[in-house]
Amino acid sequence: MRIGINASFARKQNTGIGQVTINLLKKLATRCDTYDTRCKNFEFYVYFEEETDLKLPAGFKKRVFLPFWKRDDLIRKILWEKFSLPWKVKEDKCDVFISLYQSATVLSGDIKHIMVVHDVIPKLLPEYLNNSRKKIYQKLIEKGVREADKIIAVSHRTEKDIIQNLSVPPSKITVSYIDVDEIYKNEISENENMRVLAKYNLSPGYIYNGGGLEVRKNVEGLVRAYKLLLEKNKKEQIINNFPKLVISGKLMPQLAPLVTDVEKLLKELNLTQHVELLDFVPQKDLPAIYRNALMFAYPSFYEGFGLPVLEAMSQGTPVIASKKSSLPEVGGDSVLYCDPSDEEDIAMVMKNVLVNKDLRKVLSQKGKNRADNFSWERFVEKILNIAESL
Repeated sequence: MRIGINASFARKQNTGIGQVTINLLKKLATRCDTYDTRCKNFEFYVYFEEETDLKLPAGFKKRVFLPFWKRDDLIRKILWEKFSLPWKVKEDKCDVFISLYQSATVLSGDIKHIMVVHDVIPKLLPEYLNNSRKKIYQKLIEKGVREADKIIAVSHRTEKDIIQNLSVPPSKITVSYIDVDEIYKNEISENENMRVLAKYNLSPGYIYNGGGLEVRKNVEGLVRAYKLLLEKNKKEQIINNFPKLVISGKLMPQLAPLVTDVEKLLKELNLTQHVELLDFVPQKDLPAIYRNALMFAYPSFYEGFGLPVLEAMSQGTPVIASKKSSLPEVGGDSVLYCDPSDEEDIAMVMKNVLVNKDLRKVLSQKGKNRADNFSWERFVEKILNIAESL
């Protein structure tokens, strides 16, 4: 059996889909190189838009190509997914093709298509479709999802969203959870810990928020809730040494209103002395950033899965998160939940964690235990089983 894999996002390893791409390929390569005898019956063709240093074992063939339009933008994405990729897959005579994200790819002939769908954000939040190219691409994605032979949703919330918004029959959909990168499962050395703290001029014990500054992530709601809590502490002296709020994420004010202009917000609220903005943080530094936080706060309005919550849990960091979309599914009973549309509720939940050391210990241990339930091994196994059954 020849199995093709869309590995386009290998060039964007700091994104959620990039992590899924890299970790799936690593796990698949390890299985085939060590113990999975089924791989003798498989031949893998891995398709990239750009060259990568990812090492692949025998039985894996790498294909790197671009359409005539070379600039990395939405036009290239459409041309690559809709035209160049299907042509290459057909040329390589693949039996099964795996798209690791929702894409515009539609395959003809006898090639069976498995598509991983992470979310349906543009369908639920139409403000993301703010120009004609995005609208065209979204229509092509919807067609791609409907035409796929089998869909793997990364959460039951995403499964419901696909059924309700894309009119896909439930029988075509399987749910399989993704996992975090291996870097979050390793112990952090004291030297590494000190390096990261020194690099960002941080001291342990801050409130941390990361995962991006898109408006749907509700960083504004968190900042306003933090201000409420800060003012309450000044009046009532809830705790001494009130912690700073640390926010990471690439600052792109030019993309407002889809992205929060957090610098402007902090000036308006007179919080620049209390909130640290780290801008983009590379993944190698994130485990220590999580580990040294008093809590991780993530009151997002919508997530298809919510990798940052699982990353924080893996590091034993107490988590508070939105009770909306997929986040309760990921966090289970190891997370404290808040109403993301209610700043006072966010502040109250943060206060509960701040003042209760025993609660923080319980959340830390529960989070680590729950994080162990997620596995790339099971995710890869599910995909291979589906491929064999088609």
